Amino acid sequence: MKKYILYFVIVFFSINHSQSQNKISINISQAKDTINKNIYGHFAEQLGHGIYGGLYVGEKNKTIANKDGIRLDVVNALKKLKVAVLRWPGGCFADNYHWNDAIGPKDKRKPIENISWGNMREDNSFGTNEFLEFCKMIKAEPYLAVNMGGGTVQEAAEWVQYVNHANGSSYITDLREQSNIKEPWHVKYWGIGNESWDCGGHMTVEYYTNLYKRYATFMTSYSNSEGLFRIAVGPGTDDFNWTESLMKNIPLKMFEGISIHHYSVIDWSNKGSSTNFTEAEYFKTMEQAYRMETMIKGNSDVMDKYDPQKKIALVVDEWGGWYESDSGTRKDFLFQQNTMRDAMIAGITLNMFHNHCDRVRMANLAQCVNVLQSVILTNKEKIVLTPTYHVMEMYNVHQNALMLPVTVQSNEYILGDKKLKAISASASKDKNGYIHISLVNIDAKKGQEIKIELGDFSTHNIKGLILSAKNLQDYNSFDVPDKIKPEVFTDTKIDGNILTAKLPPFSVVVLELK
Repeated sequence: MKKYILYFVIVFFSINHSQSQNKISINISQAKDTINKNIYGHFAEQLGHGIYGGLYVGEKNKTIANKDGIRLDVVNALKKLKVAVLRWPGGCFADNYHWNDAIGPKDKRKPIENISWGNMREDNSFGTNEFLEFCKMIKAEPYLAVNMGGGTVQEAAEWVQYVNHANGSSYITDLREQSNIKEPWHVKYWGIGNESWDCGGHMTVEYYTNLYKRYATFMTSYSNSEGLFRIAVGPGTDDFNWTESLMKNIPLKMFEGISIHHYSVIDWSNKGSSTNFTEAEYFKTMEQAYRMETMIKGNSDVMDKYDPQKKIALVVDEWGGWYESDSGTRKDFLFQQNTMRDAMIAGITLNMFHNHCDRVRMANLAQCVNVLQSVILTNKEKIVLTPTYHVMEMYNVHQNALMLPVTVQSNEYILGDKKLKAISASASKDKNGYIHISLVNIDAKKGQEIKIELGDFSTHNIKGLILSAKNLQDYNSFDVPDKIKPEVFTDTKIDGNILTAKLPPFSVVVLELK
């Protein structure tokens, strides 16, 4: 009998011990890197209703408040989100886009056929002028993607002249003045090509490298005194040989960043529904989201060999969830709803970006409005802020803050014979001395208690916000737009330098410590 009692005591304490292993240490004394605000960038491709009907409704629209055709409700929402940088016009679309067809009087612009996304005829009423003015309205830095597939070096160089050079310096800037643009926009960020290994031309890395050097040379002066931030196309898979070839064969003075893409896709041939998914599909999505760590680490290791001073930025200019287009919408418009699953993707991905901010200095969520994992959905005059929007708003306290290294010991989220870390975390210290800690529990069924060691930091002033829901599949609809929104989080306690927080299943929490 005593043996059985002893056995059950051991099992009892083992079970309870196994469920209390979430520990986070914040290493304040080791902090040295800043979380670049450009990690909170977005991507707006000329695709579906991302631009037309999303950002832009046209000057003649009388039912939706707009300024020069740009939706003011979208502007206000993105300003609140503190969007740092916005990438445009693509994506695959960029390698078919000729910027000079979409400037000047709108009745004189050339209509185009969007062969990348549905062969739609577009009137080009939203072009360079409109995009750059939109960026000014939301206070975001523009990031222009150059047509390397169907364009020319001259076309790219003249685009730089059109947006950056002084009035009167050439006939190109005269064209800008004819549109009543008084001053150049001084665009800093330029992507040279897009997915050149695939839709951008199916190039070999050797061919791309030689072509890139031509563009990078002629788009700016010999010494780049204009300070362009030129971003070369990196891999979209864990093909680190592509990255190695770029780093080895492009002089460091000729580029400032390398882009990578990674989507949390279950299966490219069967992506699944955005809302009607099983826990098994959710688990696979989380597996893919965590692969971002491999992408960042693998590319960073290669870059460190050739650039130990970390002068070249790793730019994740496409990331997010990708499912089948929602029923009743055009497949090639890539419209999908946004559930708590997407909030989980956003939370753990941003934590990874923070923790690798020594190399990751820009990222662009795909995409901004009405396409893929968007932060905003629109339907005529209606607008919805998605769970992803709320995560990015909760997290924007980390922008330009000092990253505090964290050590995370996490319980496992187990499904069948597969395991993932349940807890993801990052932390930072802002200019006012406040510490912010972002916590994610991806476990679909179990809440998690987390003990956080604060070191020498002492506080009893703790505030928190939480994003959670009843079901993983819950989302904000046009009929119920506020089903999921941040709430005050109070399930914390402090004992000396140990902060304890209890997170419900599939939830995101941001704590502020003063």
